[in-house]
Amino acid sequence: MDPKPTTRTDTDTLIIGAGPAGLATAACLAQRGKRALVIDQAPEVASSWRHHYERVHLHTVKTHSALPGLPFPDSAPRYVSRQGVVDYLTRYADHHGIEPELGETVVAIEPAPHGAGWITRTASGRLIVSRQVVVATGANRRPRAPALPHRERFAGRVLHSREYRNAQPFAGQRVLVVGMGNTGAEIALDLVEHGVRAALSVRSPLNIVYRDVLGRPTQLSSILLSKLPPALGDAAATLLRNLSVGDLGRYGLHTARASPLRQLREEGKTPVIDVGTVARIKSGDIQVYPGIQTLLHGGVRFTDGTEHPFDTVLLATGYDAAVNELFPSTPLPLDARGMPTDVVGQGTLTGTYFVGFDVRQSGGLLRTIAAQAQQVADHIASASRD
Repeated sequence: MDPKPTTRTDTDTLIIGAGPAGLATAACLAQRGKRALVIDQAPEVASSWRHHYERVHLHTVKTHSALPGLPFPDSAPRYVSRQGVVDYLTRYADHHGIEPELGETVVAIEPAPHGAGWITRTASGRLIVSRQVVVATGANRRPRAPALPHRERFAGRVLHSREYRNAQPFAGQRVLVVGMGNTGAEIALDLVEHGVRAALSVRSPLNIVYRDVLGRPTQLSSILLSKLPPALGDAAATLLRNLSVGDLGRYGLHTARASPLRQLREEGKTPVIDVGTVARIKSGDIQVYPGIQTLLHGGVRFTDGTEHPFDTVLLATGYDAAVNELFPSTPLPLDARGMPTDVVGQGTLTGTYFVGFDVRQSGGLLRTIAAQAQQVADHIASASRD
């Protein structure tokens, strides 16, 4: 097979990713009189949101989830639906005149010779030479699927939560959801709300908070508490969690030692923002089991020795950013979760920017993206004047 012909594109700023982070950065640059080239491997903007499971809504209020330069419409509910977010992001790109070049998969980002910017190579054989490159490929680039002992014995299906859209294909089945982050908790809830028998496998202690407490969004309380000295904020967050959610040990759920704020700040682990799963667990509609010891032909043996039948094992075990793979010749400063630690690249990474990877801030990722997009746009505008 003949190699694909190489074409070259020169641009001042390249943005990789046409999701919220890429669109917000492009919009902020446009507001400062600078147009960027935006590319994405998907065939449409907001691809990740288009493929989320149907039930999902933002857990953050719309007033603190909008991107710079365009609020959510007044008609949108407090917690916007998946389709509402897709519609908003599509309108956002149109509003700011952003026209991404789609179907471009990046395979490598490398320093240009003599320190003259960066060369981005795509699978189509294209070389994009830019002074700056903004990586906005998202924290959820690749599904993470742990190895399950004796998976080959299991007669049912093993799926990642990325493949879940709605409960319809699971009618009449017994489904084990592995992992109780926000995705696992909400998928289990969606299943039982549609008459599917669902259970959760939960290995580790966790933090659970209600989305609203006495009518007040927990997001707003989290933002407020994060402004206090850490010890005081952590104590208040722990008290609020204990008073509202309480001890769920009798149901198989054990509470993390760290406060929700501390766990977010230090580990980048968002608490489970409950929208009804806890009530279903308390009522017995959703069973909670410990970690998986092994798969069996017709079910699962758990670490407590019990065995239960299941037709499907659904892995809600998260994602990896895998951003380091895009820089084959330049080491990245990454945290324990593989996320870039800097928004603005330093040293050998001068001219690179990483938007949408900081999952440690209170108030939700969209709020963080809005702030980072403006920070990056200011830095690029300032650098171009030097």
